[in-house]
Amino acid sequence: MTVTMIADARSLDELCERIRAANRVGIDTEFHSERTYAARLMVVQIAFEDGAAIVDPLTIADLSPLAGALHETTVVGHALSSDLKIFADRFDRVPRTVFDCQVAAAFLGYGMQVSLADLVRDVQHVRLTKSQTVSDWSTRPLTARQIEYLVDDVAHLLPMHDNLLERLERAGRRDWAQEECALLANIDRYRADAAKLYLRIPGVTKMNRRELGILNELVQWRDRVARERDLPPKYVLSDDVIAGIASLRPKREDDLAQLRRLDAGARRTHGTQILAAVARGEQIPDDELPPKPAKPLGNARETLATLMSVIVGEIARDLNLPPSLLVPRAALERVAREIPVGTQALEDCLDLSAWRIGVVAEPIARLLSGESSLRVEGYQTGDPKIHLSP
Repeated sequence: MTVTMIADARSLDELCERIRAANRVGIDTEFHSERTYAARLMVVQIAFEDGAAIVDPLTIADLSPLAGALHETTVVGHALSSDLKIFADRFDRVPRTVFDCQVAAAFLGYGMQVSLADLVRDVQHVRLTKSQTVSDWSTRPLTARQIEYLVDDVAHLLPMHDNLLERLERAGRRDWAQEECALLANIDRYRADAAKLYLRIPGVTKMNRRELGILNELVQWRDRVARERDLPPKYVLSDDVIAGIASLRPKREDDLAQLRRLDAGARRTHGTQILAAVARGEQIPDDELPPKPAKPLGNARETLATLMSVIVGEIARDLNLPPSLLVPRAALERVAREIPVGTQALEDCLDLSAWRIGVVAEPIARLLSGESSLRVEGYQTGDPKIHLSP
């Protein structure tokens, strides 16, 4: 396979023209995310029908033309969410047509997390040499072994695309897989809901709504600082310190000294802004305070969610699909919590894509309405299966 190295703006422009002219391209990225707010691109690999290109983001100041070009063609990859999140964060753009081989494989019985190496070996009958999985991609120049690894990660994507589409067609699941892949092209998928960031902080279930209001202001402030400085939010203030401040509700800088893990340097650097965030939280009207996280279901409703998950599990087994691909546990818990009445209300509460609703809504509705019950068969022969009896 012919490999082209892209290390300057002119060669990037030529690559972008080639991408726009292609019906599809394969893509993979290498990135570092340990010390930045958004993951930092180190390498981008692009595969064509007749070759590959390796883009060096460390030598090209502006990669936005690449994001624009990829938006105009079909992008094929494996486990694309992390790659596409980088484009959403860095360029505010993702490809409009996406095919994820890992997602497609899930519809063919491979499970949710099949690796690229395993899938290539099974589908393309090629064994990849994964010798550089912990490589430092910030070093230059790239070694011959690194380049070989980078090319291997994209070289088989387009042939595998053809193979998987053919198998999905035979299985009658091509539309299902393409509908699922289309969700990856929605940029909102990669944008955190700023109004819910506070829910990620450990201990929120123990806080009252006023404390949650203060916590929300602190988390929003920390996120702004982290974004401006391109740092992970925990590098500004850790989660446990943020939670401690919300519970303490400090009024003066002296109050901050009560927090053992908020050292003097952090108090000098952030003290004024922390107190301002706390003050904003104190001033929120009662009826505008953030809602408390949902309480645990309780025994009866937890059992109800579990019964629904049994049905989903059996449907998934019959279809040779992972249960989590069919219905997320959170959707079943939402039904158990809200108790929707009627088919349409149930479907709205499940909030699933069309193909999933077509598969699971009717059996779940029959169970919840009492029209059907669960029955175990085959236990005595060592092959137990659960059926929904009329």
